[in-house]
This record gives sequence, structure tokens and C-alpha cells, in this order.
Amino acid sequence: MKAYLVLIPAFNESADLKKVLNDVRGNIPQADILVVNDGSTDHTSEIARNADVMVLDIPYNIGYGGAVQTGFRFATEFGYDYVITIDGDAQHDPVSAKNLIKAMEQTGADVVIGSRFLHGDYKMGVARKAGVLLFSKIAQWYTGVQFTDPTSGFQILNRKVFSYLAEENNYPLDYPDANIIMAMHKMKFTVTEAPVTMREKPGGKSMHSGYRPFIYVMRMFLSILMVLLRKEE
Repeated sequence: MKAYLVLIPAFNESADLKKVLNDVRGNIPQADILVVNDGSTDHTSEIARNADVMVLDIPYNIGYGGAVQTGFRFATEFGYDYVITIDGDAQHDPVSAKNLIKAMEQTGADVVIGSRFLHGDYKMGVARKAGVLLFSKIAQWYTGVQFTDPTSGFQILNRKVFSYLAEENNYPLDYPDANIIMAMHKMKFTVTEAPVTMREKPGGKSMHSGYRPFIYVMRMFLSILMVLLRKEE
């Protein structure tokens, strides 16, 4: 086992997963790779297994957050020191992982979030951009730290954090974004950002596309309310 685990949650990502795995191997050679297949109905699991990486198959789709938490539990059980989360849709460029690792080493932070907005002008839809700005302000109000990209799933977490998030009720099954930043701050974990490169998906496909930004905003407000109401442990 290596110190680093690259965790890739994947739901029907057969079109991009092979490229993602090749890019991860080429840019993060010091890491083991785990694909959490979140109930895919395509060839996601087969592609991952043919690439000779570790695979966990969830029999039905439980959601992005549930897949990530499954990976956290795996990392906790097998004693990894750091987890790097990368999406399976080729949006996150693994070459930027070195920025996350360097920022963690230099700052001593428990979590480093990869921000697409610190590296350049990343284009996104008006509704989604408004949501990012809104929850950036809420996270800053609560933590006192400015976050430019609270919805980013490109992160590195140390063992203290991912082992805590692996516990039941400590991580949401759907959208782990600003609510998790606030929850980690409440638990006295330190969180910072580092610049990363993200690619636009062809056709703008995203779990926040279409009508989903509005559902996302409502759910995120509820999740943030739960963080505020939850008693410190």
C-alpha cells in the first residue's frame, strides 16, 4: 500500500474513464487508484478492472457523496495517509494534483480544495455560477476564510479528515460542497484552496446542469442548516 490513494467515484463514465486512469497514472505515480463504481449500467466497472486498478462495485446508484464516502471507508480500513478525489468524467486534470499536494505540505492544512477560478477564467452557466458565488459567501461568513470554488470535488484530504467523514452521518449521499467545508471548520479541521485546471465537458454535461442547480440550491440550504444545528462532538 502507498501513502496516497486516488479515489475516483464513477457513474456511467465508460466514455472517459480510461483517459482519466491513464492521466492519473502518468501524473500521480506515487498513488494507488480506487474506482468506486456507483451502480453504473455501462462498462465503467469493466474498463476499470481492465486497467488493473482497484474497483468497488456498488450494486445500485447511491449518489456522488455516497460513492465518495465508500472510498473514504476503504482508505480508512487500509491505512492510507492521504486521499485525492478526482471525478471520473475527465473534468479534473490530474496534472494539477501536484498543486494540492504542495499546498498541503506548505500550509499544513487538513484539506486542500482545488479551485478552477484561481488558475484562470473558467466558464460556466449563469445559474451555476450564481450558486457557486452564493455558497462561497456563506462558507466565508461561517469560516472566516475565502473560498472561490466550494463545489469543487478535486481535493486532497489527510487521514484525520477522511476517517472522520467515513463515519455514518458525517457525509451526505448527494452533494458534499459548502456544507462539508462548514462541517469541517466546525470540527476544527483546517481547509484551504490551491489552483487547479479543470476541463469543460463536451456539451456542458454536469450533475449541476439543467434544472438541477435549483434542486441543488434547496438541498444545500437544508444541508447547511443541519450543519448549523448539529451539536459539536
